[in-house]
Amino acid sequence: LHHPRPSSCSDHDILEPLCFPEVPLGVCGAEARHHPPPEPSLLCLFCSESTPLSQKDALLKHLLLQHKLLIADVKLISLCFRYLLYWKGRFLEQPVTDFCSVFRTNSTGPVEKQEEYFLLCDVLPEDRLLREKLQQKRLETVLEQQQVERDNTTFQRICMFCNEEFTGNRSSLLNHMAREHSFSIGLPDNVVFCEDFLDTLQNKLDNLQCLYCEKTFRDKTTLKDHMRKKNHRRINASNQEYDRFYVINYLELGKTWEEVQSEDDREFVEDDDDDWSDWRAHPVSVVCLFCDHQSETMEQIYTHMKEAHGFDLHKLRTDLNLRFYQQIKLVNFIRRQIHQSSCYGCQEKFDSKAEVLGHIQAQGHVMKLPDVSTWDQPQYYFPTYENDALLCTLSDSDADEDQETNHSLDVPVIAEDVSDLRELRQSSVLRKLLKNRS
Repeated sequence: LHHPRPSSCSDHDILEPLCFPEVPLGVCGAEARHHPPPEPSLLCLFCSESTPLSQKDALLKHLLLQHKLLIADVKLISLCFRYLLYWKGRFLEQPVTDFCSVFRTNSTGPVEKQEEYFLLCDVLPEDRLLREKLQQKRLETVLEQQQVERDNTTFQRICMFCNEEFTGNRSSLLNHMAREHSFSIGLPDNVVFCEDFLDTLQNKLDNLQCLYCEKTFRDKTTLKDHMRKKNHRRINASNQEYDRFYVINYLELGKTWEEVQSEDDREFVEDDDDDWSDWRAHPVSVVCLFCDHQSETMEQIYTHMKEAHGFDLHKLRTDLNLRFYQQIKLVNFIRRQIHQSSCYGCQEKFDSKAEVLGHIQAQGHVMKLPDVSTWDQPQYYFPTYENDALLCTLSDSDADEDQETNHSLDVPVIAEDVSDLRELRQSSVLRKLLKNRS
């Protein structure tokens, strides 16, 4: 979380998660968009009629009443303006009957009272392919926008509940509202077009509207009491206005977030005929403690650190009898010290990572560790780098369990002599306490 830095914080404090670079870092311009781009107008497939995207129903009504055309599942079509533009061009090339199913009303009545209607749907392979391509294009655009928002550090906004200002990354505000005000719109990485989402919620509050039941109240105090007493500190999940702000709604063609969430994976697990032979996991890249070298196996990275830097983690684990969680803390401690350009052996600070690595090699501090109390601290349970694969490959021995078992055997257990129960009652500690209290 990004909060104003306390005066006690130094320049070496880590206030946000670090991450190993996995791909060459791109440069995001200051003009990166935080709002969805404006959509073009929707065009009629047969005439010059057009409507704004927000009035899509008006155009669909026009198509049905004026041109006898019905589009199936139109609400599930991504980039609807492109869909209509495509079919407008195709209808200029070929008659509508080449693409649409035709059905008649009042089929049993007189011919003069019968009307022909046309249905455009994804039963037609060309229509199905178009819908899938538009869905894929829309998903790519949304994921690009989401990545821009995740990387953006120029976010600046005031909390809509307490007027505290947050800067840096959007997660600082979203996590604050969830933690301090019990109002959560979901994990930051599940949200897209976050600025526009927050604007929508803020406008509702400014209009004295409850975010859950969407009732309007006479003043802010009444609205606040209502949301608190009724536990309406959440958004209305059935309001489709919010669907475009969640990545899940862009994942599968023809499925809403409710359908995706309700799917049960057990049917796939129970299928014994599934062949997993074509499944390939992405190799895990383990990064060296001292340089940018990466290896795909623990053995390779251990060999590299031992041969290139003289650091033997196996030896330290054996000599110091390190339990699993002590290994975790030691790795995080070394990572943090080197990131802060400080020698983990003698705590001397330097101006750059290159200088501290040179010092560690020159002074022979590679295998020198400070007193165990320096690094065996709760703060080093938390990874210095959030994608540190080295932590996932440490040896998980049974030392902890064995030690705990042996420790329990060392505790003397004295059996209570119950041969004389009357004497036991008279001399019991509880009886003395009750007597003193009375």
